[in-house]
Amino acid sequence: MVVNKQNEALPQEQLNPPSAGEAAALGNEFVPEITVFTCIYCAYMSADTAGALRAQYPAGIKIVKLPCTGKVDARYLLEAFEQGADGVCVVGCPIGNCHHVNGNKRAQARVAYTQKLLDQIGLGSERLEMYFVTGGMGVTYATAIREMSERIKELGPNPLRKSMG
Repeated sequence: MVVNKQNEALPQEQLNPPSAGEAAALGNEFVPEITVFTCIYCAYMSADTAGALRAQYPAGIKIVKLPCTGKVDARYLLEAFEQGADGVCVVGCPIGNCHHVNGNKRAQARVAYTQKLLDQIGLGSERLEMYFVTGGMGVTYATAIREMSERIKELGPNPLRKSMG
């Protein structure tokens, strides 16, 4: 048994809260699962800053760190949807401030290409977005994630989930 500071037993739900997908399966409010691809420089630092500032954003996100968002490929973005993500974000350094010179511009082009593919296959380009932040923009990062989460709530769960299981 696990107890809190007041020496009270904690309910099992607090020890092992359901994932966003499990919560949806239990009939609770739909909590979008969002995969966020970040570079290890500005973008991941902004996520860390958001945490340090205690900026609120949805818990149903999965961060995938990349050396640079220029390494993101349409295959990775589409695979995130195939694995059940309801939405996908790519968060990189601001244009003109990439640590790898033009990596964020390559990522921007790949996101645009993948958005076209998502429209063609019927998932919708609105499920994929790219944001640009610096390391100190934790509140901006949190706001972007909240906005993406609200957009995905309006769109509903990933339709590929039905065919997965």
